[in-house]
Amino acid sequence: MKMTVAQAIQAKKKQNIKQLGILIDPDKMDAAKLSALLQNAIQVKVDFILVGGSLVSRNQFENCIEICTAQQDIPVLLFPGNHLQLSAKANALLLLSLVSGRNPEYLIGQHIAAAPSIRESNIEVISTAYLLIDGGKPTAVSYLSNTAPIPVDKPEIAAITAAAAEMLGMNMCYLEAGSGALYPVPLEMIRAVRKNTAFPIICGGGIKKPEQARAAFEAGADLVIVGTAIEEDEDTLQAFAQSRY
Repeated sequence: MKMTVAQAIQAKKKQNIKQLGILIDPDKMDAAKLSALLQNAIQVKVDFILVGGSLVSRNQFENCIEICTAQQDIPVLLFPGNHLQLSAKANALLLLSLVSGRNPEYLIGQHIAAAPSIRESNIEVISTAYLLIDGGKPTAVSYLSNTAPIPVDKPEIAAITAAAAEMLGMNMCYLEAGSGALYPVPLEMIRAVRKNTAFPIICGGGIKKPEQARAAFEAGADLVIVGTAIEEDEDTLQAFAQSRY
């Protein structure tokens, strides 16, 4: 029987096989640029494509999903900024709950609005604890969700928050510094979350260099996501891919 996306991630975690994902913001990619990026991603064997953003029109989102899912080599995961960013064409949905914040709209409100469409789509749902970490500047996520990020010098807060999410039955944890962050999630924070949890850790935001991705992997991240860095220089994708090994 074929494994689900969540099972595949968990299986690779158990084997200590690191994985790389690229985040596609439909607002920042035209069709030609996206197609070229996808070909590059296939060549270097990127593990996942994430699609989503804080401010994306429905048409842009749908067009991006069409292009991304047309290729069959890399699984496409929805990384929704709100309950409208859904598509049955994707392989799975990261159902993000902003557990580091106290805004009920992003803890459960958006999920209630999306639930009927998710059930109807029959897409694989991966319950994901979403922790917003201070990346050195305000981000679209912090602004739109009205959420204060976890301070970089408080790894224990991230660790116990992630542990609580795991106890609640969430499948994995996403440590997010935010798109275009000045610096990535601190390594000490990744280590603290790794020490206190057993589920897969995704890490993204502010990872501008392959060596930062490698350091995140070594600290305990199972899946690293890069977005802005490859938007600015697609040629770095090969080096990011090598950081897994």
